[in-house]
Amino acid sequence: MSSILFMIAAFLVAISILIAVHEFGHFWVAKKLGVKVLRYSIGFGKPLWKRTFGPDQTEYVIAALPLGGYVKMLDEREGEVAPQELNRAFNRQPVMTRIAIVAAGPIFNLLFAILAYWAMYTIGMDDIKPVIGQVYVDSPASRAGLQKNDQILSIQGQATPINSIASEQLILAALEKNNVTLQIKKANGTQQDVQLDLTHFNDAAEPSKFFREIGLRMWFPEIPVVVGEVSKDSPAMQAGLQTGDHILQINATPMNDWRDLVTYVQAHAGKKLSLEIERNGYRKTLLVTPASVTVEGKQIGRLGVSHTPIKIPDDLIVHYQYPFFSALPKSLKATWDKTVMSLQLFMKLLSGNISVKNISGPIGIAQSAGASASAGLPWFLGFIAFVSINLGILNLLPIPILDGGHLMYYCIEAVKGSPVSESIQEMGQRVGMALLLTLMMLAFYNDIVRIFK
Repeated sequence: MSSILFMIAAFLVAISILIAVHEFGHFWVAKKLGVKVLRYSIGFGKPLWKRTFGPDQTEYVIAALPLGGYVKMLDEREGEVAPQELNRAFNRQPVMTRIAIVAAGPIFNLLFAILAYWAMYTIGMDDIKPVIGQVYVDSPASRAGLQKNDQILSIQGQATPINSIASEQLILAALEKNNVTLQIKKANGTQQDVQLDLTHFNDAAEPSKFFREIGLRMWFPEIPVVVGEVSKDSPAMQAGLQTGDHILQINATPMNDWRDLVTYVQAHAGKKLSLEIERNGYRKTLLVTPASVTVEGKQIGRLGVSHTPIKIPDDLIVHYQYPFFSALPKSLKATWDKTVMSLQLFMKLLSGNISVKNISGPIGIAQSAGASASAGLPWFLGFIAFVSINLGILNLLPIPILDGGHLMYYCIEAVKGSPVSESIQEMGQRVGMALLLTLMMLAFYNDIVRIFK
């Protein structure tokens, strides 16, 4: 329960910061350009906190539903405006002023990403070296000559001191379907360059299968088959499994790593299994029948147990950090790279080259928020920066009801010299709402499917 509450708290902190930044962009530019702002709200619905400040008596609100926000400006379309304030109404502003105000929200999201990455690089973070844990037979990785325990030193000349950077560079190369040069450090200390052919990469693959498609698995410590937690009312609890039990074998099949346990159990849904365990120095046998759950039309088995905490050797941990001023160009590059990658993913999603299973909703974002916050402040800053970039991009899409939709209407107005008719705007609002609801439903579905994987 505590982990769920932590995940929810991390999500609320992240989403509140991003909403505040986005709406502050609209608010700040509107004020600077002389438009009267009536309300600046983080969240929708019933106000939980409300204060009034400034010569314009602007309301500052924190509302009950934190999945959005808004800036309410003086506007004749939303109420009567006093004659002496008509020049401060949003709808009376020149089209370029309106474009600047609407575009400011997404732009501030991108600027905030630079700031967050700067803080992340300045603080520094701990990660593991990009060491290959497994190479699959007859794959691009095996044909390139990559082997287990090879360390990736650079990709296309860019240094990869930590696993997250190496993984990101491999993803970018795969999306572009390029041949890439990897500088490798072998287990014996020698270095060599290898050519990894990613021209035939199947970019419609699910995110969880990305590295399997390339043909490798990055190193991860072996996980002892020792029970960490037992879920309430699960098959494991009913069978008598306890925290600290070491599962030695199942049906006489040795369990050398936690992945062996997961694979075996998933393949034996609803079938009685004989577990040989060691508890307090004594061996005993337990009988358990894994629950059968449906994931993507397939029946897989579940015991309802988790493993003990993972220990990573100190010699594989790298503290990745930049000096204060050197971190700025690095943060600019990171924001640019992530923006390009997000745009590429979006275009491939629209073209059908990437599966819609890549789309995540609030549940998936909350899980990532919790995981990054658990890893430490630098990782949480990196997560917020990446989501901020995607929030900015999403809002720039030419979909009515989003900022991009309004910008589209204002650009048309700038070209033709008159506003888009209200009837067309209303129709666009309905279409835009339908598109967003469809996207939200798909995102929620993907989130739920991932939970039961």
